[in-house]
Amino acid sequence: MKKTQIINPIKNFAPVFLMLMTMFFLGFGCNTSKPAPDPLAGWHFYSRTKVSRSITDDYQDYIQKLPPEVRYYAKGSLISFFVDGVGQHAVKIEIPLNGTYSEHVLIYDNNDKRIKVVVFSGGRYSS
Repeated sequence: MKKTQIINPIKNFAPVFLMLMTMFFLGFGCNTSKPAPDPLAGWHFYSRTKVSRSITDDYQDYIQKLPPEVRYYAKGSLISFFVDGVGQHAVKIEIPLNGTYSEHVLIYDNNDKRIKVVVFSGGRYSS
């Protein structure tokens, strides 16, 4: 009488399992997030002297409403002005805080009314 051999399924499954786990960790474990797209891509620098009084008042009011620890650094920060091709304006406020530049972009419509605020990390610095 011939003996039937019992096949150990673990023996065949182990290499496949290890290969799948390796693919999972290499594929997903080291995934870095994409940087936020620049909300001012395609915009052009604009002279501070040409900025309307309503935009100036609004971005200064925006800074005053920031939390105290952020507002402290915002007062001496770099403020840039931009215009796009259809007459909209933007103000970018770069605030250095805890090793990271926090960038606040205020976007205004053709009537100088703020329509959008975008806040993102603009990079790192060391002191």
